[in-house]
Amino acid sequence: MGEGFVFIEIVIFAMIAAFLVYRLRSVLGRRNGEERQRPNPFTPPPATGAARPDNVVPMPGRDRGQPQPAPDEPISLAASLAQIRSADPSFDEKQFVQGARAAFQMVVEAFARGDTPTLRPLLADDVYDSFSRAIRDRQKAGETLETRIDLVRDADVIEARLDGRTAFVTVKFVSDQMNVTRDAQGTVVDGNADEVVEVTDIWTFARNTRSNNPNWSLVETRTPN
Repeated sequence: MGEGFVFIEIVIFAMIAAFLVYRLRSVLGRRNGEERQRPNPFTPPPATGAARPDNVVPMPGRDRGQPQPAPDEPISLAASLAQIRSADPSFDEKQFVQGARAAFQMVVEAFARGDTPTLRPLLADDVYDSFSRAIRDRQKAGETLETRIDLVRDADVIEARLDGRTAFVTVKFVSDQMNVTRDAQGTVVDGNADEVVEVTDIWTFARNTRSNNPNWSLVETRTPN
């Protein structure tokens, strides 16, 4: 009799457990691939057509790979962009530049704050290493960098090429910035907090056109000669 009562209790508990599991699944649901980290701010809104939306993640870094042998005749910028579109039909120059503008401001300001988590997904590995090293050196010296971008005047694609399956697009940014470096005592050691200057930067972004990852990475930064 006692064993039969224990058996009935086990059955009842099993039924209750099964019911609770069912309710939890109905409330929590299953992962559907959308539970991602915060969305990339350089990803344009989904297009209404059937084409896959283009995402942009521009930033600084080193040049990757060697360019293909030059053809007999120079390839124009328009022709180079056409090659990239042929390899990646989702590429749209206008959307790319919009993303590049947003990325430029985000990277410059994150670097000033020493915000490496924000920089990490936007930069190629060697560029991130250079940025994070500079941030560590600044912190070790007890210095702080204040940066404010008042206006990005221009963001123009000036170079493009398809190297194998990797697309490279170079953008020239002209911006109005305030940059001030202070030492540990708060004394200004570089820049002027009351002065906004025009700054020109040239950044190259890259993306493997065969990759499932639609984002671009900043692979090189330089200033005009």
